[in-house]
Amino acid sequence: MDVTQDRAINALAISLNFRQMRQNLSAANIANSETPNYHARRLDFEEALKRALDNEGEQTMRVENKRHYNVGEGGVSELQPEIYEDQNGVISEDGNSVVQDTEMALMAQNKILYDASVQLLNKKLGLMKYAIGAER
Repeated sequence: MDVTQDRAINALAISLNFRQMRQNLSAANIANSETPNYHARRLDFEEALKRALDNEGEQTMRVENKRHYNVGEGGVSELQPEIYEDQNGVISEDGNSVVQDTEMALMAQNKILYDASVQLLNKKLGLMKYAIGAER
């Protein structure tokens, strides 16, 4: 089995990259919390990753002709996160919308999810390593 073709491993690896990007974005928000007219930015990728993996199977199609497009799968390697200005923030007198407590809470939540993804990836790779060892 080719490890690079495993959907769970690919999804976890992409999730780790995007969670790192989210952590960096939150750190940038905190660093700019005193900058006038700076607006907090957010990064979303979960819905796009879910659609790319086609978890619900709603878009699954069977491709029988090489000229057909496989719209139900794929796209994971080309997935791009959405970065946008947070419109829900409270804007201070100087026009800044960063709330440090909110950013710290989001960073803590993101770290927990990052650590969980690392653990899942390690378990998945451990199971594959065990299976390879058992075949000998």
